[in-house]
Amino acid sequence: MIVNPLDRIFQGLASVPRRQIIAFLSQTALSTSDLAGRFGMSPPAVSRHLSVLQRAGLVSAERQGRRVLYRLNRDALLNALARFASEVDGPLRRGQPILRAPREAI
Repeated sequence: MIVNPLDRIFQGLASVPRRQIIAFLSQTALSTSDLAGRFGMSPPAVSRHLSVLQRAGLVSAERQGRRVLYRLNRDALLNALARFASEVDGPLRRGQPILRAPREAI
């Protein structure tokens, strides 16, 4: 199955802990254990979140001695958000009707 890179990025962003990890990594590079300490989460749980973010291209890993430091790939995040914004804005600018979900009866 082929997955659209933009879909993979938004799958990565779909989790609150992953968005929080991204927020921390936007400030500095951190290891799995650094992040685990900040979240009160086990290192394996943080590692699974980081794996999803890496597959999405949102973070990169760099080995420094025995530690692996993770950094935010800011360009990938900003490009995905800009592309999403243009996809949303495009139909509005072209005057195309907005498809709305049917309203539920109360």
